[in-house]
Amino acid sequence: MVASERDQLWGLTVTTIGYETIDPGDSYPTKGHAEGYYFDINKGRELNEYQILYVPEGSGVFQSSTVKERAIHEGDIFLLFPGEWHTYHPDPEVGWKSHWIGFRGKNMDDRVKAGFLSPAKPVYHVGYSADIERLYKMGYEAALEEAAYSQPLMAGIVNHIIGKMYSLERNIELEKRDKGHVEMISRAQMLIRESVESHLTIQEVAEQVGVSYSNFRKLFKEYSGLSPAIYQQELRLQRAKELLTTTDLSIKEIAYRLDFDSPDYFSAKFKAKTGRKPSELRII
Repeated sequence: MVASERDQLWGLTVTTIGYETIDPGDSYPTKGHAEGYYFDINKGRELNEYQILYVPEGSGVFQSSTVKERAIHEGDIFLLFPGEWHTYHPDPEVGWKSHWIGFRGKNMDDRVKAGFLSPAKPVYHVGYSADIERLYKMGYEAALEEAAYSQPLMAGIVNHIIGKMYSLERNIELEKRDKGHVEMISRAQMLIRESVESHLTIQEVAEQVGVSYSNFRKLFKEYSGLSPAIYQQELRLQRAKELLTTTDLSIKEIAYRLDFDSPDYFSAKFKAKTGRKPSELRII
C-alpha cells in the first residue's frame, strides 16, 4: 500500500490488507505473503508496523517476546506490535480463516502509550462478528480500488475494527461475569435516557433497578466508563444543544427543564463541555 506524506498527517496509514483460508494439512505460511512479511514459524519475526488479525474460523497458536505460547480460538483477534518478536500459525489439523490489516501512525502509538492496547495483552476474544468481517472486506475492496483518498477511508476502517474489538470483548467479559448486572445497567441507562427532562435522581434510578446506591455507581462506571451522574449530565447537555437549536425556549427555561440548579450553573457546564456559551448556539 502506498501512502503520501499528506496521508501520514492523518495519523494512521494502512500498509497491507488481505485474507486467506488455510485448510487442514496446508503448509503455512503460504508463499503468497508479500515481500517483508513471509516468515519461518519456528524463527518468528519482527515488523516495523502494527497488524490486527481476525480468525473467525479455525484455531491456532500465537507467541511473542512478551506473551508465552497461547492458543488462538475461533473468534479471536490478535495484535502485532512494531519491534515485538512474534510467531503464529494455524493448527495443522484444523486450519483457519484469517483476515489481516497492517498499519502505522501516531494515532495508534498514542493508544498504546495511554495503555488502551499493549503487547502484554495481544489477544482479544470477540466471537464471530459479521460487522468485523464486513469491515475487513470493505478495507480490502478499498485497497484494490485505490481510489483517491483511500488511505483516510482505510484508516477509518482500522479505527472502527479496533473500537469494535475493544467494545465486544469488554461486553463479553461483563456478560460472563454477571449477566444480571449487565441487564441491570442497560435498564438503568434506558431509564436515564427516557427521563432526561425529568427530576429523576440517580438514587431513584438505583432504587428502581433494585441495587444499593453505592454498588450501583460502582457497577455503572465499570460498565460504561462514566459515573451515572456524569452520564445523566452528558445526556442533558446533548438535549440542551437540540433545544437551543430547534426551539425558541429561553436559556433559563431550558436550564430548569433539564433540571440544572440554575441558568448560570447550566451555562457554566455547557461551556465547559462544548467550549461555547449556550447563547452562541441560539439560532431561533
